[in-house]
Amino acid sequence: MKVIEIKNLTKFYGKNRGIEDVSLTVEEGEIFGFIGPNGAGKSTTIRLMLSLIYPTSGSAAIFGKDCIKFGHEIRNDIGYLPSEVFYYDKMRVKDLLKYSASFYKGDHKKRIKELADIMELDLNRKIDELSYGNKKKVGIVQGLLHQPKLIMLDEPTSGLDPLMQHKFFDLILEENKRGATVFFSSHILGEVQKLCNRVAIIREGHIVKIEDIKTLRQDTYKKVYVRTDKNAIEQTKFPGISNLEVIDGEVRFLYKGDITELLQLVMENNVYDINIEEPSLEEIFMHYYK
Repeated sequence: MKVIEIKNLTKFYGKNRGIEDVSLTVEEGEIFGFIGPNGAGKSTTIRLMLSLIYPTSGSAAIFGKDCIKFGHEIRNDIGYLPSEVFYYDKMRVKDLLKYSASFYKGDHKKRIKELADIMELDLNRKIDELSYGNKKKVGIVQGLLHQPKLIMLDEPTSGLDPLMQHKFFDLILEENKRGATVFFSSHILGEVQKLCNRVAIIREGHIVKIEDIKTLRQDTYKKVYVRTDKNAIEQTKFPGISNLEVIDGEVRFLYKGDITELLQLVMENNVYDINIEEPSLEEIFMHYYK
């Protein structure tokens, strides 16, 4: 089942581009990564899906229902954590969360307490007494208290210390095991690499690649380090070699192609040491941005 289905979604703010012709699908039970730098269109895409803003053209559906026509109904089953959180300063945390829970059917007191304990959030404090990181914890509890079917996260870890980030990731994985689908927007590539099954790379409002992370690595270049008696392996002799450089007798280059053919090449050059590495997600990401 497709939980999210976006087709040619476009949003312009006057003459300024938000996103253009964005198309993607997210299957039920996926943790789907949405990566790009600030200003690439990540938040715009999420706000369109939540019908917080309306598209210039194209369509977006969640749970098979149009996001504009059925927005109110759809949002009952969505947990949303925005990149920036703003609250009524004079309210106590527990009163704010009680108010938020009133929008959903059922009694959520136990769940609120459970989530607050996990995130080490003091429910008795006033909002204006909280640091930015603690306000972010309020947003996390608020977004998950009704056990949503779809969790939409927009730069969720900003403001959280490393320990809280780790607890947050564990919490999201638990929600995913429970059956929740997760749409995870971030510019921090390590987060996406830890959590996500597939990833979409967005650049200047356009999707440039959608792939599962394993395939994304396999289909891209390898980093090769070779120690040889010769000064270099001639780049012009062999297709697929790029960015060749020689540093202290070590030949370094990027390679894309049949790895068997590469090994035959290096063995012809009296190689006495070779190291072949997979690129990091960050290196792959920069490849698509250059």
